[in-house]
Amino acid sequence: METASPLELHRLEVPAPQLFPFAIGTFDTIGPLSRAAFAHRHTFHEIVHVTAGSGEHVIDLHRWPITPPNLGILSAGQVHHWAAAHGVDGHVMLLEDAFLLDRPDDLSLLRRLAADHPWQALPPEAAAEVSGVLDEMLREFRARKPGMASVLRAYLHILLTRAARRADRGPARPHSGTDTPAQRFLRLLDEPASATGMPVAEAAARLGVTPGHLADAVKRATGRTPGALLRDARTLEAKRLLAGTGLTVAAVARAVGFTDPAYFCRFFRRETGTSPGRFRRRCRTVPEKHHVRRDPSIAPGGNGT
Repeated sequence: METASPLELHRLEVPAPQLFPFAIGTFDTIGPLSRAAFAHRHTFHEIVHVTAGSGEHVIDLHRWPITPPNLGILSAGQVHHWAAAHGVDGHVMLLEDAFLLDRPDDLSLLRRLAADHPWQALPPEAAAEVSGVLDEMLREFRARKPGMASVLRAYLHILLTRAARRADRGPARPHSGTDTPAQRFLRLLDEPASATGMPVAEAAARLGVTPGHLADAVKRATGRTPGALLRDARTLEAKRLLAGTGLTVAAVARAVGFTDPAYFCRFFRRETGTSPGRFRRRCRTVPEKHHVRRDPSIAPGGNGT
């Protein structure tokens, strides 16, 4: 079962087919939604380098204080907004998976940083490094010279690797040259269907492996079972909807694949230790006017994030 999310979804649009799914600019040039104060999610990844401003950046219910300079890394599907933000400025980078199709290690590293270290306060030396790399990327993107994509991917590799060092995660492990079932399963967790009660057997079928093989591969790679990770994805989506929309608990239950709201409440309490209603009261984070629709598309140089 796949249910469309009521959270606003932004897509990356490029003005011409010869341009690849990537954009970089400032908060002003990317567009007015780059500082959106309402909860929303993207079909693309976003990296922000905040050099000025105050307030908070809220990423999947976690509030991160804006204390420039900061580096923020979000992966596709994460829900975020800027809370009580004033004077936010710096760099904004947007990219889809396709931009890193031939660099799976960098894509994996970006996703791990977004999950575990989405917001970094940069010491002076690191701030100078990040500014230098992003300034070079911005110049390269604007120049549109031959080989631009390769140069941008090289700079992005440097940016992510240094961010991982600061997070004490180290660079990505060497790629084996194959796309493993565990890697494909982790990508599957980003898809809406994973948050609506997808059984492990269905996930295995979609990946072309047996449930047993998938369980072994995922356990070796993550230390956890596919079932536990699917429950985590479902719980996270429920949290996003409870905190980021005005949907009733029954509507949230339906959105994450439960036909019985009472069963959803039991599931949510078992996974989180609290009820959906109490969770919502504890972390209401959406402005009163979050229902106002904005332009859901994003184009480099004009529409925002």
